[in-house]
Amino acid sequence: MIAVGIALVVALLPAPARVQVGADEFRYSLSRQSIVAGPAIVQLVNFGEDEHDLRLRRAGGTRTYVVGTVRPGGTRELEARFLPGRFTLWCSLADHRRRGMSATLVVRRPS
Repeated sequence: MIAVGIALVVALLPAPARVQVGADEFRYSLSRQSIVAGPAIVQLVNFGEDEHDLRLRRAGGTRTYVVGTVRPGGTRELEARFLPGRFTLWCSLADHRRRGMSATLVVRRPS
C-alpha cells in the first residue's frame, strides 16, 4: 500500500523542464528560449574544441547557478528549481564571455 501511495505522489509531480545549452567557440545555442518555472534540468554539451562552463543568474538576483567545466565532446547537467525571470547565461573561462559566449533564458510562470 505504501508503494502505491509513493507511486501516486511521484506521478503527480510535474516533470522537470529541460533545456540543452550547446557550447562552441564562442557562442551558446539553446534548445529552447524559455522554460516553465519550477524544477528544471539544464544540460551543457560542449561541441567545441576548447573547454567551456556555464553560469546562470536571474536578472536582479544574487545567486549564480554553476555547471562546471566540460571538456570537448563532454556533457554535464544541473538540476535546480528556477523562479520566473530572465536569466543571463555565460561562460566564465578565460575571455569567453567577452568574445560572445552569453545567452538569455526566460523562465516563465506556469499557466
